[in-house]
Formats: sequence, structure tokens, C-alpha cells
Amino acid sequence: MAVLGVDGWRGRWVGALLAGRSVRLLDLADVAAVLAVPAVEVVGIDMPIGLSDDGVRACDVEARRRLGRAGSSVFPTPVRAVLATDDYAEARALSRAATDPPRAPSAQSFQLVKAIRSLDDALGDPPADHVVEVHPELAFRALDPELRDAKVTARGMARRLAALRTVMDVDAALLAAPPRVPAVDALDACAAAWSARRVADGTAECVGDGATDARGRPMRICW
Repeated sequence: MAVLGVDGWRGRWVGALLAGRSVRLLDLADVAAVLAVPAVEVVGIDMPIGLSDDGVRACDVEARRRLGRAGSSVFPTPVRAVLATDDYAEARALSRAATDPPRAPSAQSFQLVKAIRSLDDALGDPPADHVVEVHPELAFRALDPELRDAKVTARGMARRLAALRTVMDVDAALLAAPPRVPAVDALDACAAAWSARRVADGTAECVGDGATDARGRPMRICW
């Protein structure tokens, strides 16, 4: 059975449907479209799933530590209270009220709130347990431990392509990609799909302290 890797892209989602070595890139309009992709065993999505009520997630802290200089790619996950608003000033106030010591989301983190909310709503209660939070940079460094270059650089993209070629037919997927899908997001979705395959096979690594959030979602990142 296939697995699906998903990366956010300008209010939409890039999907990478992986079966064996064959991978197909998809342009998906919303979370409902992501969850409607048929015959998928595991969905690996580069978006926070388990949300703390009052502090920093242990999985974010450990993921940043493992990534070293690339740790800035792990955005601080907002607390659940922030999902109640689309106003940045109100979000900052809600976050400060919920956390001790008080902290507020950065503008960059706040841009993810709509996507996090839509995913949180779509997973339902009890949560859809075949949807797993992943992070592409953890996957790329598992595939290529010597990776140091940023993904937006020529060398960084070449290293990520070379890493993906060892586990899937990524070049064919890129040649057949939907129009306007950015290369960086396509490669991240492919890395997420590789992580989803490892989850399905029982070989994935995960970070987190075993905690679940108020809706029963695990606060963890797998690859």
C-alpha cells in the first residue's frame, strides 16, 4: 500500500504519493483533499499535530538540538489557545496568558496557525492515528548525515536530490509535477513520504517525551 508525504505550500499542500520506489507529486487544495487521497497507509505531514496547552513541546526542543545550525527550520509550535484567533495581537496575548514563563508566537510561526487549525479540525476525535507529524530536515539528515547546506542553495538542493534518489525515483516525479509546484516543497514532500514509509514499516525514529495533548494527539516528530 502507498504512503503520502505532505508539505504546506501557499495555503495549499504538495503531496508525494510513494509506492515502492515510484513517487507521484500531487497539488492538494486543503486538508480534506489530503485525507481523501485513497489507499494510503500512513500520511506524514510537515505540520504540528499535538499542541501543548501551556508550554514548549519536548519534540521541538530535541528536533532543534539534532539539527544544530539548521534547527531554525523547526518553528516554535503555538499553544492550543492561539488557534482561537486569526488576529496576531490577540494570539500573542492568548499565548502569554497560557504560558509560564510567558511567551508569544513569532510572526513566522503565527502564519502557520490557519493550517494547524484546519489539520486539527480535520483529524477529529478520536484523532486519525495514521496521520503522523514529520520534519523533512530530520529525514534528509538521516539519509545524508553529512548534509550541511541550506535547501535553497544549489549545493543543498543537489545533496537532497541525491539523498532521495537512493530511496525513490524522484527525478521522474519532478518531471511530472503539477504546474507551479516549487522544487523545494516538492523535495520536502518526498522526504515526508520517506518518513511515512518508515512509520508504516515500523522503522521510524521519533522525538518527544511521550506526552499527548488535550485532544489525544501525540506531541512527537517522526522520520
